[in-house]
Amino acid sequence: MNRPAITQAMIDAYDEYTHLTLDRRGFMEKLTKLAGSGAAAAAIAPLLAANAAQAAIVAEDDARVKGQDITYPGSKGEMKGYLVRPAAAGGNLGTVIVIHENRGLNPHIRDVARRIALEGFIALAPDFLSPLGGTPSDEDKARDMFSRLAPDQTVADGLATVAYLKQIDGGNGKVGAVGFCWGGGVVNDLAVNAPDLDAAVAYYGRQPKTEDVANIHAPLLLHYAGMDERINAGIEPYKEALESQGKKFTIYVYEGAQHAFNNDTSEARYNKAAADLAWGRTIAFLKEKLAE
Repeated sequence: MNRPAITQAMIDAYDEYTHLTLDRRGFMEKLTKLAGSGAAAAAIAPLLAANAAQAAIVAEDDARVKGQDITYPGSKGEMKGYLVRPAAAGGNLGTVIVIHENRGLNPHIRDVARRIALEGFIALAPDFLSPLGGTPSDEDKARDMFSRLAPDQTVADGLATVAYLKQIDGGNGKVGAVGFCWGGGVVNDLAVNAPDLDAAVAYYGRQPKTEDVANIHAPLLLHYAGMDERINAGIEPYKEALESQGKKFTIYVYEGAQHAFNNDTSEARYNKAAADLAWGRTIAFLKEKLAE
């Protein structure tokens, strides 16, 4: 069976559905018009969405890492999270917060945490939907829950996560953060609000207010997708503010890549070349900034 043709307009419609105001029914109606039929739209929709059944790059039972679900103190109650350590680690390690997209703590983000642990870090993927009971298995329900999160509490829970990792057994006291999509925006917010954050990596994340840039202390690594017009509209003001405040930052724009290009469970948007290049840069950056 031939793979259905996926256009930029279809990808844009999915972005509108996942990040803006379009609901599931409206998305499918728009996709049906773009695809030419309901059958074609039904075949294309799963290629745009993330597929939780996609094979993990680092299996959950990989003997090289040790992962466990934990709870730890949040700003107002318990936070849930997935903590992963290298199975054979000598000495104290840098720690990394892995912040999920607007689908919550799902199998893909758990896999990303294991990938980071394999690189020699203690990785913690918090569930920022913890105040609402945690990430549900239904991704549409998870998406809807994000509109009910209080931004101030999300930042406060992020700060609590930094504090937890600063003191964690086996850590070296240095904490970095890596976030994707919604999580990329949270990384930028953490950089503004956490003076003791040691490194921040945001993948296609919403930028902070330019007037808040003065509060950033952590060095930044900012990855953007060339086709991501919605997020990229904020790059230049952010860059100008960072430069005027003398902040340490590096910006990369991956031409031809779509928003969420790192998510290998989304067939239509994943870009292996961009993802591999950004990942190599991310790991090198974290190793430099979080070294003991």
